Amino acid sequence: MKPNRTKLVLAASGSALLLILSAAYTPRPEKARYHTQGEMIRFMTGGNLPVGDNGLFIGSGKCAGCHGVDNAIPPIANLTSEGVHVSPAEDWRATIMALSARDPFWRAKVAHETSVNPDHAQELVNKCTSCHAPVGRFTALHNGQANYSIEELEDDSLALDGVSCGACHQQRMDNIGQHFSGELFYQGDTLWGPYISSQLDPPLFDFIMTNFVGITPAGHENFPKSETCAGCHSLITHSVDLDGEFTGVDFIEQATYHEWLNSSYNMDDNLQKECQGCHMPRLDEPIIIASGYTFIPGREPFGQHWLVGGNSFMLELMQNRIDELGITANESHFDMVIQRTIYQLQNETATLELTTDDIDGDTARYTVKLSNLAGHKFPSGYPARRAWIEFVVSDDDGNELFHSGALDNQFYIIGEDGSFEPHYDRITSDDQVQIYEMVMGDVNGNPTTVLERAYSKLKDNRLTPLGFSTSHPVYDTTNVVGSALTDPNFNRLNGVEGSGTDEVHFHIPVEGINGNVTVTARLLYQSVPPKWNEELFSVDHPVINQFEQMYWEEGPDPVQVATASTTSLLVGVPNLNQALTLGPNPSVDGRLQVSARGQQIIEIVVYDVRGQLIRRIPFRRSAGTIQLPDPSGTYLIEVISENGRTVRKVLRQ
Repeated sequence: MKPNRTKLVLAASGSALLLILSAAYTPRPEKARYHTQGEMIRFMTGGNLPVGDNGLFIGSGKCAGCHGVDNAIPPIANLTSEGVHVSPAEDWRATIMALSARDPFWRAKVAHETSVNPDHAQELVNKCTSCHAPVGRFTALHNGQANYSIEELEDDSLALDGVSCGACHQQRMDNIGQHFSGELFYQGDTLWGPYISSQLDPPLFDFIMTNFVGITPAGHENFPKSETCAGCHSLITHSVDLDGEFTGVDFIEQATYHEWLNSSYNMDDNLQKECQGCHMPRLDEPIIIASGYTFIPGREPFGQHWLVGGNSFMLELMQNRIDELGITANESHFDMVIQRTIYQLQNETATLELTTDDIDGDTARYTVKLSNLAGHKFPSGYPARRAWIEFVVSDDDGNELFHSGALDNQFYIIGEDGSFEPHYDRITSDDQVQIYEMVMGDVNGNPTTVLERAYSKLKDNRLTPLGFSTSHPVYDTTNVVGSALTDPNFNRLNGVEGSGTDEVHFHIPVEGINGNVTVTARLLYQSVPPKWNEELFSVDHPVINQFEQMYWEEGPDPVQVATASTTSLLVGVPNLNQALTLGPNPSVDGRLQVSARGQQIIEIVVYDVRGQLIRRIPFRRSAGTIQLPDPSGTYLIEVISENGRTVRKVLRQ
């Protein structure tokens, strides 16, 4: 086990933390006032990136002067041998990291949390800005402020720069991986990177940056490790009850770093891969990383500042509102990051295999196997995110005979339980859906999306990474909750855990269906599903209302992560009257189970006993439940399918 990688350390607080953070800052040396005219132009403009200096941090626009677009003719810096542009500033500036402080979803969620628990507003904003606006929050704390406000953030160009250059590169290297939940420790005089002077020939030309911006570049062996990401990517919240009183329980809201610890990518030397290995793809060729200085040698390996995750929806929403949100990136920057995000989701996140099992007279059996390729759970991070299996069986004419996981026109999953859908090993009806998600519960055991009210997990069946173990020292921060724990096919292969896979068995009723059918399985992903936003949108607040309008204008379409199809030959179609079952009859509570044994029902029409029309019910599935009208009595139920129509008489007691 690697040192300092297994223990979750709760944060210090109050004045003690202020003293620690204040001590973390080392004053900078005096800056030189000379540079070339070309550098001056780039540094003064920054390509709309901020160029300020608050004494601890500098704006990314100044960094972009050397680490952005090389304006020399011909350009030599930040280019590969094939002429591909790999500028850190340009790759970063339209990422979720760069936009973390402007993200309207984050702003709305802060407004939501502080509206629900206004007495904790200052503490909540402090916690949220510590990761989303770390430069502003840390500077305020260093200057003696107890709290940092959203109003201050709005007037702070460096804070609005999000997780900017200094937010990562100025972290102290002696305690990374030991503090979480936004407890970040910085140095104002040193900027860390992966290149160590004593290992280089020639060593770093540190005098250039020291003279120009007053910060000395240095290398450290810890910098390219996952611990650099740990401070924000494992998050603990202090739970409160519905009256806003603290329960004394700490809740692990996010644990991406700890999920990586509990994986083969941390423990297996042959598979070792840090977070940066996926999120900052490396180039094994020398890259000149500072423009304007032709004598600087190329350095390798070079970590490209792609920094992409899986939130293409919010990227697209912000791309379409650049001016409204005051974003410093342009559409081309967004196009590049969105393309990389979709590529990562579809090529480096998960695989799906579909196999045909036994088919007999009444049931066709299929297995969907998912394999997690990520070094953490999928989905990971913010608990809104979810993935699910869409499973469709269609005949040669394109008529759907079975459909689990369909979306309605409001982007809700059809058939999903109103509370939350359980984890399934076997699915037999199309109102059962395999959804991979973490569901938070409040102190009363009810689902909640209010982060401060999260008291316990009600469900966590997110796909685990390869090598994930229930006996790992950090399992208590990454635990599986619900029926996935007893599923013999979840994270197990031949009874041995750690496979990072899940197998779901679909048993489709096909009695009487004749001919070829096409079976398609898709793994779909939503980063901001509408069900999550129900509590958020129930609060009347201008920031929330603004995001709600953006949200529905954009439309939270899911991303297809993986897909597979196969065909099967089925025999024996009965007519609808033979295939149809209605029950119970009589019905005590008015609920009526309807099944056409694999045939798709188009519509159900309810008449009273005299034949007067009462209700038309669009159905578009082979089985499900309808509700009879309230008065007791006899009703006529007309069922219409692609194979005909039939009428049954039912009694409501």
